[in-house]
Amino acid sequence: MTAKKGVLYGVGVGPGDPELLTLKAQRILREADVIAVPDKGAGEKTALTIIGPLAEGKTLLYCAAPMTRDPARLEAAYEENARRIAGVLDEGKTVAFITLGDPSIYSTCLYTHRRVAAMGYEAKIIPGVPSFCAVAAALGEGLCEGSDRLLIVPASHRDLTGCLEVDANYVFMKAGRELGALRETLDRRGLLDRAAMVENCGMASERVYPRFADAPVDSGYFSVVVVKRDGE
Repeated sequence: MTAKKGVLYGVGVGPGDPELLTLKAQRILREADVIAVPDKGAGEKTALTIIGPLAEGKTLLYCAAPMTRDPARLEAAYEENARRIAGVLDEGKTVAFITLGDPSIYSTCLYTHRRVAAMGYEAKIIPGVPSFCAVAAALGEGLCEGSDRLLIVPASHRDLTGCLEVDANYVFMKAGRELGALRETLDRRGLLDRAAMVENCGMASERVYPRFADAPVDSGYFSVVVVKRDGE
C-alpha cells in the first residue's frame, strides 16, 4: 500500500495586522504539521510575526527568499525549497507556506508552489487580504469605482512611463528603494498631487501619507503608493 503524501498549502497571511488573517488561514495553520517560512537571510520574518501564537509548537522550515534579481540564484533557491518541502510531504505531513498578502500577487511562495505541484504533489492556495486593499482602507479611499480600471505594478517595473499611458488608477507595490524615482516620474506626468502612500500597512510601524509628496524617500520596502487619476 502506498503511503499517503502530505499537502502543501500556500497561505496568505494578509498585509500585517494579525486580525486580517482569515478564518480559513487560521484553521490551516492550526492543522499543519510544518510551517514553511520565507527567509531573506536577515531581518525580521514578517509573515511569521503576523501569525504569532499559531506557530507555537510547530516545526518551522525556513525557505530561502534571496533579495536578488539574479535569475540563477532565484531558480536555485526555488528548486531547493521545492525539494525540501517534497521531502516533508513524502513523510505524510502537511506544510503551510506562509506569505504576506495574497499568494497570487507578487508572492515568492508561488514559485516554489508551482514546482511542488509539478512534481505531482497536491498543492492548494489559501487567499489572503492583499496589501493594496488594506492600504485603501487605511487611506479611507476606494481603489476603483464605476468603470474605473486598476493597474497594479511593481515599482521596479522596467517601463513605468509606459504603464502611466494606461487610463487607470494605479497601485505601485514594493516601492521601497524606487520611491525617489517613482515620485519624479509621477511629478513629470502631473500625477504627484493625486498620489498617496502607506508604509508598513497594518504593522505597528504603519505610517499613512495622504500626500505621497510628503512621504520620506527612505521609506521601507513595504510601501504602497496609490494614484487616483480623477483625483477623488
